Amino acid sequence: MTQSINMAVLIDGDNIPSAHVKEMMEEITKYGNPTIKRIYGDWTRPGLTKWKNLLLENAITPIQQYGYTAGKNATDSAMIIDAMDILYSEKVEGFCLVSSDSDFTRLATRLREAGKTVIGIGEKKTPNPFIVACDKFIYIEILKKQSEEKVENKEPNVDKITRQEINLISSTIKDLSDDEGWAFLGDVGSLIQKKRPNFDSRNYGFEKLTPLIKSIDQFEIEQRENQKSRHKLIFVRIKEKYTQNTKK
Repeated sequence: MTQSINMAVLIDGDNIPSAHVKEMMEEITKYGNPTIKRIYGDWTRPGLTKWKNLLLENAITPIQQYGYTAGKNATDSAMIIDAMDILYSEKVEGFCLVSSDSDFTRLATRLREAGKTVIGIGEKKTPNPFIVACDKFIYIEILKKQSEEKVENKEPNVDKITRQEINLISSTIKDLSDDEGWAFLGDVGSLIQKKRPNFDSRNYGFEKLTPLIKSIDQFEIEQRENQKSRHKLIFVRIKEKYTQNTKK
């Protein structure tokens, strides 16, 4: 995933709160250039009025979709049809699907089958099948916390890292390590993302993976000179005492 790819941003207006859309758009630019930005919903409904000024401020095109049947979400089908039209137009290399609805699981899978990068953004209530169907999934709550912390300068309210996440990092290091147990941190981060698309250091109060790993006693970090640039290469491995415990 690089910043040079063109992306289509498709937002489920019926399923996503209007707050922090600016933060969402800023986050999306980390993964590509959002050349297509559309939001789907029944704009005759009072519940979507909060979006209107935000759409103008962020150059997002509203797509009208009437709810033909009570209790049925017509937005889903409209968004899916548009996504497939955009896919066949070959104008973008990636998609950002903004929704907490598992109905988009098959769409995400189909877009990835076509070789497109798929970023998901939704609330923590998002069902796991949709999350794992994406290359990366970002929680809106994390973007919300970051925004509030900048304004209020308060301590972050974040999840506590558990043994499950530590084991994920540990197993990934083992998958990539050399004979001395060292693994390049960039490769570790990429493989963790493939294993668990919703893994994000910010969920645990760290902007990057390096300080997160430094905070865990089980791992050690080593910086090495980079012959090609001034930036140092960062390697990580499991401390010997933890390796010995694993072998017993």
